Amino acid sequence: QVLLVESGGGSVQPGGSLRLSCVASGFTFDRYAMNWVRQAPGKGLEWVSTIDSLDSKTTYADSVKGRFTISRDNAKNILYLQMNNLKPEDTAVYYCPRGWPGYDYWGAGTQVIVSS
Repeated sequence: QVLLVESGGGSVQPGGSLRLSCVASGFTFDRYAMNWVRQAPGKGLEWVSTIDSLDSKTTYADSVKGRFTISRDNAKNILYLQMNNLKPEDTAVYYCPRGWPGYDYWGAGTQVIVSS
């Protein structure tokens, strides 16, 4: 079955960095666009970034552009999100849903806390 397992979250001070990973299994990873979506405490889901399946074209929300980098390793079936210059407003649970424009599978998420 399709499994998406996020990891790499944690607690970091403002200005710090984290790299999130999403290990995919149960499907042909390189055939699907992949995404990062986050949910801050008490708020709705916010799209963060998408990477295409074919040419690895990337897109970002304005709130993270220039600070976050999405990438994928199709040989290892892993999606990444490098997050630099983290801000308190980046505090959220981060998910890596499959597909675009609709998301059909989600992982359980990984918590990121940015606080001094």
